[in-house]
Amino acid sequence: MNPSDQSHDVASRRDFLKTSTLAGVGASLVVPAGFSSTLFAGGDDTIKVGLVGCGGRGTGAAGQALSTNGNVKLTAVGDAFPENGRNAVDSIKNGLGPKGERVQVPAEKIFDGLDAYQKVIDSGVDLVILATPPGFRPIHFEYAVKAGKHVFMEKPVAVDAPGVRQVIEANKIAKEKKLKVGVGLQRHHDAGYLETIKRIKDGAIGKIIALRAYWNGTTPWDPRKTREQCRSEMEYQIVNWYYYNWLSGDHICEQHIHNLDVCNWVKGGADKEAEYPVKASGMGGRQVRTDKKYGEIFDHHFVEYEYADGTCMFSQCRQMPGCFNRVSEFVHGSKGTSNPAGSINAEGMEWRFKEKSKNPYEVEHDNLFAAIRNGTEFNEADNGAYSSMTAVLGRMCTYSGKEITWNDAIKSNISLAPKSYTWDAEPPVKANAEGYYPIAVPGLTRVL
Repeated sequence: MNPSDQSHDVASRRDFLKTSTLAGVGASLVVPAGFSSTLFAGGDDTIKVGLVGCGGRGTGAAGQALSTNGNVKLTAVGDAFPENGRNAVDSIKNGLGPKGERVQVPAEKIFDGLDAYQKVIDSGVDLVILATPPGFRPIHFEYAVKAGKHVFMEKPVAVDAPGVRQVIEANKIAKEKKLKVGVGLQRHHDAGYLETIKRIKDGAIGKIIALRAYWNGTTPWDPRKTREQCRSEMEYQIVNWYYYNWLSGDHICEQHIHNLDVCNWVKGGADKEAEYPVKASGMGGRQVRTDKKYGEIFDHHFVEYEYADGTCMFSQCRQMPGCFNRVSEFVHGSKGTSNPAGSINAEGMEWRFKEKSKNPYEVEHDNLFAAIRNGTEFNEADNGAYSSMTAVLGRMCTYSGKEITWNDAIKSNISLAPKSYTWDAEPPVKANAEGYYPIAVPGLTRVL
């Protein structure tokens, strides 16, 4: 995007999106005294959005981005597979009703291939949604930041310690450029969580003694294609990405991160947003989901995390049918207990959050886009990285059977990533002659 050729007193579109201290349009427009309401006349305050990763979460995030206030449109999409991009454009447009006109993606801006992210980011967008399998997130985020784009990226933001460090380093550049970065840990934008955790940090249940985190449910989806239906082993693993650590990080990272993130947030206290564990130990394995089609991930994990003051967080995540299910968090304090989603029981007092709140998946985009238009601070990448590392630490413990400190874990140079990202490249994990992948063995598997 070239700088505007107009006079210096008419902000270029790029300058507006990066530095404006005004809310851009409609009911959110704030016009300081002495300024004309036609400040942007002759300019363009439209935020152009690009989508990378056109699965269900990507199309959902794009629809939510296009539902925010102000002028916004989707102008480019990219996915490893061409049919996904084409289908996403139609799905997003149809799902928006009258706002479907905000989808303005010409055929030449529906990109495919493992380099589609570069094409989307370089297509003239202002903000990019990163919703591919998590293993790609660090390289996609770094590329977007270096290109000067605002970012919304899904969780987790990395699946190993080198990836976490890459995100943290890239985010230093994002901060220098004053880019806005949102992360799909939407509980941070859920009114019930916000009010309840504020009360906890204000002392409603006293000193925190322990925390519990759960994501116990069933298998989210079965592998979508067989090896015979794919052109290569790389394609086979990317299609069935959930079951390979280099792509998903195991379900403790891909899914349970939400609950771990909440506990870190609660543990932060009144004087800091979040606190992260200093060490952990745990156990896990494959009890039910043992077929070779399920790749290499475990079907259950239990981790005991410890914070600097000795407080413990007990974490369970399980994907098994026919079992007791629970997706929640609980906090135990010296004066009572809380479900941080919206309830407190303390010293004879019962409190429930009863307000009707807006969908947090939408609110996280509302807040991100408002920050872009207002020029206010908005950067969730560091917390996203550290909460991702919390999940990675847990997996390292369950796979190895060892107690591992945070400092040792985050310094690990064991990368899960492949050496190159092409369809004929060798993925980092391979099956044996019978089609079974190597499974972590506690006591033997090396993670540091």
